[in-house]
Amino acid sequence: MSVPHPPKVAGIDPSLPSPSHTADPAAPAPLPPPNAVVLDRLAGWVSDLTTLHELTERLTRTRSLDSALHELLRAGAALVGARRGLVTLEPADGLGPVTTVGLGLGRADLGYIETIPRGTASAAHLLDGLPEAHAPRPEVVHPDLAREAGLDPRHREVATRLGYAASYAVPLDPLGEPTDEGGAPVGRLAAPAGRLGAAVWLYDEPTEPFERQRHLLGLYCRHAAEHVARLVELTRARDAAATLHQELLPARLPRVPGVRLAVRHRTGPDGGGDWYDALSLPEGALGLAIGSVSGSGPGAVAAMGRLRASLRAYAVMEGEDPVAVLSDLEMLLRLTEPARTATALFAYCEPLEAPPGSAGGLRIVLAGAGHCPPLIVGEHRTEFVETSLSAPLGMLSCWEAPSMEIEPAAGETLLLYSDGLLHRTGDEMDRAFARLHAAAAGAPRVVRQDPDALVDHVLRTVLPDGLAAIDRTDDVILLAARFD
Repeated sequence: MSVPHPPKVAGIDPSLPSPSHTADPAAPAPLPPPNAVVLDRLAGWVSDLTTLHELTERLTRTRSLDSALHELLRAGAALVGARRGLVTLEPADGLGPVTTVGLGLGRADLGYIETIPRGTASAAHLLDGLPEAHAPRPEVVHPDLAREAGLDPRHREVATRLGYAASYAVPLDPLGEPTDEGGAPVGRLAAPAGRLGAAVWLYDEPTEPFERQRHLLGLYCRHAAEHVARLVELTRARDAAATLHQELLPARLPRVPGVRLAVRHRTGPDGGGDWYDALSLPEGALGLAIGSVSGSGPGAVAAMGRLRASLRAYAVMEGEDPVAVLSDLEMLLRLTEPARTATALFAYCEPLEAPPGSAGGLRIVLAGAGHCPPLIVGEHRTEFVETSLSAPLGMLSCWEAPSMEIEPAAGETLLLYSDGLLHRTGDEMDRAFARLHAAAAGAPRVVRQDPDALVDHVLRTVLPDGLAAIDRTDDVILLAARFD
């Protein structure tokens, strides 16, 4: 009997043995998922460093002490999540400057905060209540002023009045100056020593910054303190140079019959060598002078003082001859200041004898040495007085230039000015001269009658940004003499 065969299905012979197959290769084991906590922490560090870098870059770009303090407050408020704040600058060496700057606080608010007794809170002057710089946590935190026990009643009253419920204060302590092997400081000179001041940020609701915020603010404030210390040093140097420059200029203008004088001047931040003078001379005459010494800084200021004092002496001895005055000044400059040059203009104003029954006139003899030509302003004319194309003092082996003579009419004004007035316009020199001429010519009649009003009008018209622009280093002098 034959064995039955299983039926074939779709061409497959079921009697054949199934082929043997090798096992599939094992898939590689999946990598463990990354630690989300570590990634979050790294991302947070990168974000913090980026933020800190951007804020410190913005602070470093500030060029004045006031702008640096304002930037410090804005950056600190962003780091700790506050809306208002104030910073008090009061260097520990007592040499100043002393100032308080607010963020979101007006002058009245700052004055109200100053009424908090010192030593009772971080808000008042901020300094007495802060720990020393070497303390573990040199900060003062008031997370809830309304509930804080032992708080001075005046502090709580001021907080309620101004609407803040918490505060966080930190000191401004620059790092110590580098010293040599003998312990002598190197690097900065006359830098402020010790604490510079402190900053406090105010919260509208009870709260306090997180540990991460405190850490970032601490890093930022250490950098800010160094930057502020450099600006304090620079401010002191500029103030000293400006004070010296101010002391070397006339303390007051002389009183001369028939002449009214007015002057406006501003010294550049580096202490320039521009100067002016007005002095009474024998026989009722008046001497007017203006000039500039090359260079800037204390050296230029000292040279300017010596040059101005010498010109006064020459003007008393031979003021009626302006060319002789400038010639003597040029010889002195070549002998005593061979590395410097200077510009100068001297005008000798003397009254003329009047015939009986008529009013006397005035004669002006002037000479210039490379200085800008003066401007005569009157009701019927506004024109430059050409003082010849002479070279500045100290540039030629033998200086000489002719003098000019004018007779101003009653009511006319002579304007002497420094080249810094033209440079501050930002225009080319020909356009700057045109702007000055247009400003003087466009002065209303009532303004021309008062030399003080006239110089103010010219400055407002020629310099729309005013004399106090911190980004300009040029000295500006504008001297007006009105002849009645």
